[in-house]
Amino acid sequence: MPVLSVAAQAQEYGPYNHPHAWGGGWGGMIFGPLMMIAFLAVVVVLVVLAIRWVSGAGHVAAAGAGRMSALDVLKDRFARGEIDKQEYEERRRVLSD
Repeated sequence: MPVLSVAAQAQEYGPYNHPHAWGGGWGGMIFGPLMMIAFLAVVVVLVVLAIRWVSGAGHVAAAGAGRMSALDVLKDRFARGEIDKQEYEERRRVLSD
């Protein structure tokens, strides 16, 4: 007799409208939107990373553009008082040669 009741339920609900299938219960209502938001966040992050990679932002060559030259470092040390005028003039002369 149990076999007949299972068969009767299978005919009543069908493969896609069973209460425990895709949309049945609160789990689909909560986790469905969360997964959609997570998927969209991953897509946005991948697009941003691809744009940064293609544009060259973040490469080592671009990071070197902000470096000070040796003469600038020398001027900065003289301005802070780390070296005196004689040492500044001597090193500047060596750097300019």
